[in-house]
Amino acid sequence: MDFKLFKEMLKRILLVTFTAAVLACQASPKPQPQVPGVINIVPDEKQSLVCREVVGLIENYNYKKIKLNDSISSLILDKYVKTLDPSRNYFTASDIKEFEQYRNSLDDDFRNGDLSAPFYIFNVYLKRYNEWIAYATTQINGKYDFTKNETYVYDREKMPWANSTGDLNGIWKQRVKYELVNLKIAGTVADKNVETLGKRYQSLKTQISKINNQDVFQIVMDAFTETIDPHTNYFNPTNAQQFNEDMARSFEGIGARLQLENEVLKIAEVIPGGPAFKSKLLSAGDRIVAVAQGNGEFEDIIGWRIENSVSKIKGPKGTKVRLKIVPVGKEMSSKPVIIELTREKIVMEEQSAKKTVKTIQSNGQPYRIGVITVPAFYADFKAANAGDPNYKSTTRDVRLLIDTLKNKDKVDAIVMDLRANGGGSLVEAIDLTGLFIDRGPVVQVRDIKNDVEVNEDQNAGVAWSGPFGVMVDRLSASASEIFAGAIQDYGRGIIMGTQTYGKGTVQSSIDMNRVVNPSILQRIAALVDKKNSIAGTTKETTPQLGQINLTMAKFYRVTGSSTQHKGVMPDIEFPSLYPMDKIGEDTEPSALPWDEIQKSNFTAVANLNPIKTDLVRLHKERMAKSLDYKMLQEDISDMKKREGEVSVTLNEAKLKEERDAAEAKSLARVNELRSSRGLAKLKKGDKVTKEESFDFILDESLQVVGDLIQKSNKAELVKAAPQSNKF
Repeated sequence: MDFKLFKEMLKRILLVTFTAAVLACQASPKPQPQVPGVINIVPDEKQSLVCREVVGLIENYNYKKIKLNDSISSLILDKYVKTLDPSRNYFTASDIKEFEQYRNSLDDDFRNGDLSAPFYIFNVYLKRYNEWIAYATTQINGKYDFTKNETYVYDREKMPWANSTGDLNGIWKQRVKYELVNLKIAGTVADKNVETLGKRYQSLKTQISKINNQDVFQIVMDAFTETIDPHTNYFNPTNAQQFNEDMARSFEGIGARLQLENEVLKIAEVIPGGPAFKSKLLSAGDRIVAVAQGNGEFEDIIGWRIENSVSKIKGPKGTKVRLKIVPVGKEMSSKPVIIELTREKIVMEEQSAKKTVKTIQSNGQPYRIGVITVPAFYADFKAANAGDPNYKSTTRDVRLLIDTLKNKDKVDAIVMDLRANGGGSLVEAIDLTGLFIDRGPVVQVRDIKNDVEVNEDQNAGVAWSGPFGVMVDRLSASASEIFAGAIQDYGRGIIMGTQTYGKGTVQSSIDMNRVVNPSILQRIAALVDKKNSIAGTTKETTPQLGQINLTMAKFYRVTGSSTQHKGVMPDIEFPSLYPMDKIGEDTEPSALPWDEIQKSNFTAVANLNPIKTDLVRLHKERMAKSLDYKMLQEDISDMKKREGEVSVTLNEAKLKEERDAAEAKSLARVNELRSSRGLAKLKKGDKVTKEESFDFILDESLQVVGDLIQKSNKAELVKAAPQSNKF
């Protein structure tokens, strides 16, 4: 984050007079349409106020300089409906037709703080949800023939909306059969399966009954802000607190970020340094279907609210939690894997860069290469501002590691591993770059007024002047892209991996209580107190309005090229373990485009282009003979095939056969790799230990750096870049 930019923008925001908001606050809200047969959820005055103010902030201070109109209203409606019912299991075609009346009016409604339309849509969804869960519950005890060659379409996102209740009845009956055959294939008895599924649907009913207007408002605002751009987000008070706790990077649990996808809890990210990361038992995309405390009984959590699931997974440090997971890439019918983790205190500020030393052979020559893994661009700003001379930061930690690698380990080269590093402190990205280049610009920042600030490394000298490589992947984002881009632009090292994420925007966190006129807060407090008095609930003194993370600026490389959308392209390219068409800024419809500004005044360290040609050639020659590379390509190909599948067989024998074949294939591939390394083969049921796991991408990256050591002799580089003495 550019803190000077943030302070300047916040000052401008605080100077705005919210006269229109005062007038709007006095206006009578539009009557809320009622949905019969369900307890309707309605918005409150605070949410109406916040909606108006967010519209004003976005229209006046978002980097896109965008005004809400009918076109944006249409996009918001589509995103909102898709968020509520992504697989088209609840709404009927007639519901969707009814919602069309709001297609071109949400922009005006939001500007006036009128939330009646999206809340009405949610109440329709709530009614449909309860209807279909009730119907599904009646089908659990039905008689099913698992020998029939039927299929169930579990992903109906691109299919038409069901025309009638009868059509959806058929879909839900198939869903029940699908869930029962999944449980049956997993190895439990029929009576237990019926009981499990009954509890699952009862849990769904219980969880939906706990939905409140804050939940609905958050969904509405997500659809609104993400239509503007992917990284402008509003957080209601509860979520704002959680967000800030996450930013504080301190909690007790397993060290994973979780999200719900089609009512199944999924690992969105494994946090570096936590129990899940160190165990290597969990990966992004894995789905958690049940949780047990220590040696206790498992609880089926499919369909639970995410905060309820998280509360089961989190817990005091030192305690154990067991999880049933379906690994990423496996069908939900696959037999769950049971893992056990010991919870720890995850203090994100204390996550440190770490080093290892690898010895490789390159053309018969041994080389020692230091690998520095940087999980995030962290800094303890509180300690730094307090004058603590030993405060934690990425740059300080890496500098110490480099000193050890140079003076004690006597390495020939260093590799910086930024895979899955989603970024962090801009200051740290600049300072870390400064360890490898002398003084000079690192990144440029352009604000909404098109003013460009050049952020420079102002510290003389370098910590490492030898051969250098940087590893990135599709999850390397933001500050990681600034660092990798600068290293590439200066010719200071070789970038290895895949195209990075492409997040080149700057967000500032704004407390909504700080931008609203105090007189409006007093009016809202009086209204809330009056309602609370009638209801007999607690008096509220100052309404909490949450916060907005607003996109207010954009990053550019020293060459003038934006990191936005395109990210950083590696010099040595590997196949991506992550689907490039599903993960990345360029997959976001509302993402800002790539563009360029004027080049900054920088001098490259060296011209590595002639060397890169040889490095690419040698890399490709190795890959043509590599069993690991061949299997990696096969895995990616298999994953792409599965992504195109939207249905699954309901025939028990076929489903079991498919699962067993997949497990046998996986075991055979592991054993083929183990044999190539001289390791004993595994039997069915054996687990691959942490020590036996292979990191082919790292191994090949080290070989590339071995080539770099041999190719980049001092004479060649001095000739290519006579102004440099760094490399």
